[in-house]
Amino acid sequence: MKQFFVTVAGVLVALTLFAVGLPLVLIALATSAARPAPPPARTVLVLDLRGGLSDQERNDPLARLRGRSLSVMNVEDTLRRAESDARVKGLLVRLPEAGMDPAAADELRLAFKRFRAAGKPILAHAQGLYAQGFVTSTYELAAASGDVWLQPSSAFQVTGVAREDMFFKRLFDQHAVVADFQQRYEYKNAVNPYLFDDYTPAHRESELSWLGSVYDAALASAAADRATAPAALRALLEAGPYSAEDAKAKGLIDAVGQVRDAEAKALSSAGDGAKLMDLGDYGGRSRPAAGAVLGGGAKVAVISAEGAIMTGRGGGPTPLGGGETIRSDEVAKAFYDAIDDTAVRAIVFRLSSPGGSDTASEQIAAAVRAARAAGKPVVVSMGTYGASGGYWVAADASEIVAQPTTLTGSIGLFGGKFVLGPALAKFGVDVRSIKVGGDYADAFGAGQAMTPVQRAAFSGWMDRIYEGFVARVAQGRKLPVERVRQIAKGRVWTGAQAKALGLVDHLGGYPLAVARAEALASLPADTRLQAFGAGGSPLEALQRLFGASSQIARLSTAVMYLAEDPQARALLGAADEARLRDQGATVLAPALVR
Repeated sequence: MKQFFVTVAGVLVALTLFAVGLPLVLIALATSAARPAPPPARTVLVLDLRGGLSDQERNDPLARLRGRSLSVMNVEDTLRRAESDARVKGLLVRLPEAGMDPAAADELRLAFKRFRAAGKPILAHAQGLYAQGFVTSTYELAAASGDVWLQPSSAFQVTGVAREDMFFKRLFDQHAVVADFQQRYEYKNAVNPYLFDDYTPAHRESELSWLGSVYDAALASAAADRATAPAALRALLEAGPYSAEDAKAKGLIDAVGQVRDAEAKALSSAGDGAKLMDLGDYGGRSRPAAGAVLGGGAKVAVISAEGAIMTGRGGGPTPLGGGETIRSDEVAKAFYDAIDDTAVRAIVFRLSSPGGSDTASEQIAAAVRAARAAGKPVVVSMGTYGASGGYWVAADASEIVAQPTTLTGSIGLFGGKFVLGPALAKFGVDVRSIKVGGDYADAFGAGQAMTPVQRAAFSGWMDRIYEGFVARVAQGRKLPVERVRQIAKGRVWTGAQAKALGLVDHLGGYPLAVARAEALASLPADTRLQAFGAGGSPLEALQRLFGASSQIARLSTAVMYLAEDPQARALLGAADEARLRDQGATVLAPALVR
């Protein structure tokens, strides 16, 4: 056992170094990341969009190390500050070669136009534009720069928008897997790939409708910025693809050159001695931290939420780079904190969510209603998504602002389970279950499909949630219930379509939402903003990171070290065997509202 105790001692030393040393290193990195570097007297900012964008600034101390620190909101805020900075002479943009989120392109397009209106040029360079994703939205953003460059001999494939879905029904049939799901209603298509082998008529109709709306909006914006007619631009684009040289000859871009040439052009326009500076290094963290006190007087609270909506606390990315989530306890608390702050006169709720739990959505919606009841108008600013549960939480707001290409609506739900028992039986695995209590107790077991009684009970539960969703939208948007039923059924709408239907009040971005909040609260323009919620400083983010993950980190480290010792491995193996003897069957929980 001597070697075992030596190993344990090594684990304790390693954990001490991990617990003390790593946080100090991360604190230093996060603190330096939050401190904007002084720009040179003549600066050209560089915005590299090739790594992708989140909608909102992620309170993740490792984001900088993973190269995921850029967000639409941070870029918008930073460019707004740079507009009035005499040291900043221009902007060089590195465009992605494929598509980008349409609503993100819409938001940044408006920021680019304000930047140029301040007398500061923008040059956008791409190493090709390829027929992948929403490449028309990438071109829309390029057109807003006023000076579009492509690398020599690269491709210009901005010919339209295509979407591809994979359907698993035939595969499931071959292996006896049953997708036991219900939808409310025919346009709630998230589970269609498990239920069918092709698009249903409603699925096809919905997809073509919003894709066409996104395409039309991108073409209209690009045509306006390129000073051409939308129909003429559309005909020219759809006649492609082209080489970079052909695209220039046809007036679709302005220049062909290497990145080095584009940098030289941008620096030359900025004047002698100009230097390039990464926009992230210039901007740091431009918005106030959560809970920051910036002097007296009235203020507008800003609450931000991005990702799937879930109950509980502890949202945000995992230390290893997981996706964002919206935790209802934290967002609701942010609203109640803003309600209790007597200086807060209005609230801007920046939201980007494709949906989530119905109960979590209702918790946030109740907080929105409480803010309005307290006399504090709430204006929702939608990012890429504000759909399903994301629309549920927005419906009771005073006003909703969305981009023309924001995906919203999707007033509906789905739920159910995968039945895996027959499939596993082919491999000699028999799924058995036992229960006590009512018939519904094992409704979501994976071994077999629901009984008729269980399915009827589940269907009634789905109907109640759907009718509650419809009633919530009708009340919040002041629409007749029957009208909401007509435009609901799970159908996705773009912001432009939703405005025509009465689901959205204004088309625009975050600055418009702030202006509307100020107007509704009878506040002057440029009223100070204060962030509320689970955001905060990098130090606060680190505190949450280690508070939530330290136990897992210690356990993982210990296991890795103990696994190297034969005697320790034997002990762990015995413990694992005991655990397996007592372990119950895995239960697949139902998907709720997305």
